[in-house]
Amino acid sequence: MSTFVGMPGSFPQNAAVAVRDSQLRYNLRKATHTIRGKRASAVGELPDWRELRAAGKAVKDETLRHLDRYLIQLEEAVVKAGGKVHWARDAAEANKIVTDLVRATGEREVVKVKSMATQEIGLNEHLAKEGITAYETDLAELIVQLGDDWPSHILVPAIHRNRAEIREIFNEHMADWGRAAPEGLTDEPAALAEAARVHLRERFLAAKVAVSGANFMVAETGTMVVLESEGNGRMCLTLPETLISVVGIEKLVPTWRDLEVFLQLLPRSSTGERMNPYTSMWTGAVEGQDFHLVLLDNGRTGVLADEVGRQALRCIRCSACLNVCPVYERAGGHAYGSVYPGPIGAILTPQLRGMGTELDASLPFASSLCGACYEVCPVAIDIPEVLVDLRAKAPHARAERAGMKVAGWLLADQVRLARAQRLAVRFRKLVPRRLPGPLSAWTDTRDLPEIPPESFRDWWARTEGGTK
Repeated sequence: MSTFVGMPGSFPQNAAVAVRDSQLRYNLRKATHTIRGKRASAVGELPDWRELRAAGKAVKDETLRHLDRYLIQLEEAVVKAGGKVHWARDAAEANKIVTDLVRATGEREVVKVKSMATQEIGLNEHLAKEGITAYETDLAELIVQLGDDWPSHILVPAIHRNRAEIREIFNEHMADWGRAAPEGLTDEPAALAEAARVHLRERFLAAKVAVSGANFMVAETGTMVVLESEGNGRMCLTLPETLISVVGIEKLVPTWRDLEVFLQLLPRSSTGERMNPYTSMWTGAVEGQDFHLVLLDNGRTGVLADEVGRQALRCIRCSACLNVCPVYERAGGHAYGSVYPGPIGAILTPQLRGMGTELDASLPFASSLCGACYEVCPVAIDIPEVLVDLRAKAPHARAERAGMKVAGWLLADQVRLARAQRLAVRFRKLVPRRLPGPLSAWTDTRDLPEIPPESFRDWWARTEGGTK
């Protein structure tokens, strides 16, 4: 089990543990560099990528401005098509709705399509407490579930595992979930995939209830859209008699024409493919199947109210920002203590959960502000801007607040600043390399700059005849 599951410390504490794991750093570096290379190639093929990116941003901004209207339109379309719509204000309400719906069928097992919304609300754990077993069917999610682990990447939840580790997980834990791994299982990708396929086939054929998320919802028709790469989603969405989809309220697009933009942006940004291998769409209850849509808020309307932070709701969960982030590449996803790791998690999690814990208050600082995340984002979320805004809102230590007040007072007056600079020069040899007391946290992670023998202001006055 991951070190960080269930008892996450602050991001710096978690990261300090992660960076000492050489195997983890190797796994992350290899995987993220491979994915980012494929993405760069796929994006480079499109001469109008900038225009597509701008269009995606515009569609998302339009949707968020009129989210109330589009949600009502979506509900009316789903109901008209034979589906049922449920509104969930928070995780507890969403979990209760899903549990009651499963119980109403008389079933005690469900199969699941990969869904970050259900991970966000802890649905699997809640169902388990109610005597209902949820089986993940995405290969990476299956690896995480069998290993009693926690996802560490948006696109590739088991990115922190290599092939040898996956083989050991299959050998040790598959039998606990109903079918043992085949004898002589190797760590070849084809062999691992075949073992997972055989393990899951009985689940698909026996399941009467499925739970999914959705990448997009089309307001004008009530259509749900799921993009995936393995075909497990198609099996879950079509075979069971009852389908329950838990979707964040921000996953809307107004029209089919808008959807076309994102069907180009998402596969190129996430998997580096021109087109997603499996794109499943359904509208309401189809072919006699009962369909329930659970619209999840869970803090999203609060994010929408923030003029700077609301742009995080544009996110289409492509994970491109994770694959270019130097912090994520070294610390990994578990250090973020959230289902949303990396740069997008550093701005989304503190807004959804608030900054009342040490972990959530530390996330906006889990960045070098290099801007690589903004450059690759297919919907132009200015993550560095939101990070800086959240840092200003985060709770700060008393010594830090006092230091900022002193700095503000000095910088507000050029005479005071000049005097302070000369005083610092005079006593520069007495300044320690490591600051004392509560200030030591600053020098624990960075070098204290050397104070020059002369301030720039005095140097300019002496050499160029300027004024002090």
